[in-house]
Amino acid sequence: MLGAEALTEMARGLDSRFDEAVERLARATGRVVVSGMGKSGHVGRKIAATLASTGTPAQFVHPGEASHGDLGMIVPGDAVIAISNSGETAELGDLVAHARRFAIPLVSIVGRSGSSLARDSDVALVLPAVEEACPNGLAPTTSTTMQMAMGDALAVALLTRRGFGPEDFRVFHPGGKLGARLSRVGAIMHGPTEIPLAPPETRMDEALVAMTAKHFGCLGIQDADGRLAGVITDGDLRRALRAGQGDTLLSRRAEEVMTRTPRTIGPDVLAVEALRVMNEGAITALFVVDEARRPIGILHVHDLLRLGVA
Repeated sequence: MLGAEALTEMARGLDSRFDEAVERLARATGRVVVSGMGKSGHVGRKIAATLASTGTPAQFVHPGEASHGDLGMIVPGDAVIAISNSGETAELGDLVAHARRFAIPLVSIVGRSGSSLARDSDVALVLPAVEEACPNGLAPTTSTTMQMAMGDALAVALLTRRGFGPEDFRVFHPGGKLGARLSRVGAIMHGPTEIPLAPPETRMDEALVAMTAKHFGCLGIQDADGRLAGVITDGDLRRALRAGQGDTLLSRRAEEVMTRTPRTIGPDVLAVEALRVMNEGAITALFVVDEARRPIGILHVHDLLRLGVA
């Protein structure tokens, strides 16, 4: 059976045991300890990493090392996820016995409902009986795909239960592209002293000088109350020229040329949302405004590119 078909079959089989597993893991006051041998161990390492990065403290403990001292890493208050396709992995025996001895909740991801591991678990998440994808039906392929998916499902369910949101992701993912996309506009914008601004009565020849001096390709027009009344961009200049206003453009007032009610953004918006606004409006710069529409910063698409958001 191909992986996609196996995952569909697995999803159909989810029942109240999955909810019970999530509940037991969520009640752990310590860490979720994940363990498995061989390919199941590799899957377990990934599951532990996913749990840890989504708000559930977790670590991987190798079952072989557990028998030689690493059982000390598993203490009351923890919970255990043990992974074994056969459910008879000998190396897991001491870890399972340790969990039973200290009443540590044990959730298993297992391929056989009648296996020793399934019987010894508080909750056994039994995967459907399907053939491996390899031609010989031996190499762990389909089974490990289902194990990974079940682990991810547990992580997402726990994430949702904890109300783990974008700001939490930012805390645990400060580096890389994900961390960049979760940055706030206020943290990456150019500040008040760098904003290109002019009053509505400014002549266009002066407006062009102010516009080019700041290198953002635009100029904000600020009314007497400090609010952003409009924006002049390269596009506004081209439209004026196409309309045959080239002879009088430089002597006109900025308010006659500006685009009124331009797109703006707030400082608390995520960088990835700012990128979406820019893409939708086919614009390269956004004025950052407060609740009264007073400009407090400006964000250019190049800032997002440098940060790795785009």
